[in-house]
Amino acid sequence: MSYLYYVIGPSGAGKDSILNAARKRLESGGDIAFAHRYITRPADAGGENHVALSIEAFQARKKRGLFCMHWESHGLCYGLGVEIERWLDAGLSVVMNGSRGFLHQATERFEDALIPVSIEVDGAILRQRLKQRGRENGDEIEQRVQRASAFKIEHPRLVRIENNGLLDDAVATFCEHMIHESGHVTVS
Repeated sequence: MSYLYYVIGPSGAGKDSILNAARKRLESGGDIAFAHRYITRPADAGGENHVALSIEAFQARKKRGLFCMHWESHGLCYGLGVEIERWLDAGLSVVMNGSRGFLHQATERFEDALIPVSIEVDGAILRQRLKQRGRENGDEIEQRVQRASAFKIEHPRLVRIENNGLLDDAVATFCEHMIHESGHVTVS
């Protein structure tokens, strides 16, 4: 069966690092596709590998029905293209960077295929990572840490992956779960 792995977690939890490493290990097998998000953020903004769009280009794609999911968060627009549906129909499992706040939208759209994967990190480690990346001031960091601890995710197929230690350990756990659930056996 094809699955949609909807990867979520607070900013600073390591989602992008895990997704980038998992892509290198799994994508060459041909049974797993990694979706890019369309975001109204410059391509050189760092972090996630995404397709950068102006607000006007984003709205034009949205109007034409080219997103299977879209949302706004932190002053940016995010979208996932309808290609995800075609990939699932073709028998591929798809991995995507989602949003905790819009898990309900993904559940409604992809109920049977959806497997939410929550990347979790202890508050002290999250605080340290946010300070190191230097995008937020002290108050903003504290707000993010508080929001992360207050945000509760419930889903019957939720997979939790702790990313408090070595990145390779979290990546291995993520890849092993995908291989086990999807029946994929090729790992590079």
